[in-house]
Amino acid sequence: MKKIILLATAFMLVCSSAFANPLAKKDTTATKKKEKSTVKTGLNFGPLPALGFDGDKGFQYGAILQIFDYGDGSSYPNYNSKSHIEYSRFTKGSQLIQLRHDNRTLIPGVRWSTAVRINLDKAFDFFGFNGYQSYYDYQRIADGKAKIDYGFSPFYKMSCNEYKLTSDFTGSILPNFYWEAGIFVKYMQIASVDIDNINKGKKEGDLYPKDQTTLFDIYKKTGVISAEEANGGFASGFRFGLCYDSRDKESAPSRGIWAEAHVTLAPSFISKIQYYRYSLTFRHYVRIIPDDVLTFAYRLNYEGNFGNNAPFYALPYLTTMGESVERDGMGGYGTVRGVMRNRDYGLDMGSYIAEFRWRFVKFMGLKQNMAFALNIFSDGSIVTRGRDITPLYSVTDSPVPIVNKERKTDSFHITFGAGLRFIMNENFIIAVEYGLPVSMFTKRSPLYKQDGTGALYVNVGYAF
Repeated sequence: MKKIILLATAFMLVCSSAFANPLAKKDTTATKKKEKSTVKTGLNFGPLPALGFDGDKGFQYGAILQIFDYGDGSSYPNYNSKSHIEYSRFTKGSQLIQLRHDNRTLIPGVRWSTAVRINLDKAFDFFGFNGYQSYYDYQRIADGKAKIDYGFSPFYKMSCNEYKLTSDFTGSILPNFYWEAGIFVKYMQIASVDIDNINKGKKEGDLYPKDQTTLFDIYKKTGVISAEEANGGFASGFRFGLCYDSRDKESAPSRGIWAEAHVTLAPSFISKIQYYRYSLTFRHYVRIIPDDVLTFAYRLNYEGNFGNNAPFYALPYLTTMGESVERDGMGGYGTVRGVMRNRDYGLDMGSYIAEFRWRFVKFMGLKQNMAFALNIFSDGSIVTRGRDITPLYSVTDSPVPIVNKERKTDSFHITFGAGLRFIMNENFIIAVEYGLPVSMFTKRSPLYKQDGTGALYVNVGYAF
């Protein structure tokens, strides 16, 4: 694993040095003996292999191309435009195709961000609703990984394909205060997992044959997931928001506040199931040691639903607009690092991230501004209003318990961890992080290992 990470980073540096800044304006302030560039101008290309690892998705392989346009450099480290092109596959059965473009100059006074995203996942995680109210049989999964019980391993999986187009616009109201408006078109294909495909090449378990039911099947059978939403469909709509942003820079800020309030409207004429949601997010960056050396950053988020009428596949997301990538699943990279993806799932959810970011070395290399940084963090989430799972209490044909009958509400899913980052030109950031759930250390608690046993992530950027 360490060799893979080192090879990916080395290859990234070689590619970056070969392609970076071929169309950039020359830095006339440099001396003849030693060229020193601190302000980037023109186009900067960042091609790299998409080699990584996600504890929820497996090993990642593919290709990424990032193109930054810094113009005359007057806005550096912020860019005039950014394009991101990616194709990735993951060894646990998912594929990601995305094209994103963020532009500050094409429309005078308006920032335009658009994206096309195709996420194909034949083994999407599904652990049930309402967090700790749903029981997770970690021992059975451990047996599957140990080749003791193959047949049970797809129990917490379903098939989920997402096709999404977003287009968002942001404009200024007052200094640091902005309006946001956008449209999204999303189509979801939901189905039971193909167990034959998941267990291809493995021996059929004696206790759980290939036609075993899954947790998703039980939810459909009992009506907890209705027939109307069970197969997916269009979940499209409009988003509107207000934003306050006083960050000193976007990709790796060291001071300022970034706060947003959003409403999502998905009326029946463009969405299979009509629903309305809201989101509140507050991010604060506190400079402890100047010059980006040490920063304390935290994010508080609340995702809520107006009423009870929302399809289950529209719930497990952190709402974002603009250039920010929408994070799927409360659990995993960018949400609650160290908790299994989609472990915390309900109509209303709150979450936090708090971390220290220490940039312990900065240097010029290959004519690029480079740095390495460490971070330590704690993440958490909780379902504050769940979906009705009453029919599950009478289920008798499940191979394992699926409801924690002693719990009537959820409680915080908390993790802690650390990470290392390579930063180039403030915007090109490679991250390696590991998160551990607190529940795995509470052996005498009924919540022991209910969030999994931790996860490693090799990804890009900061969580926020």
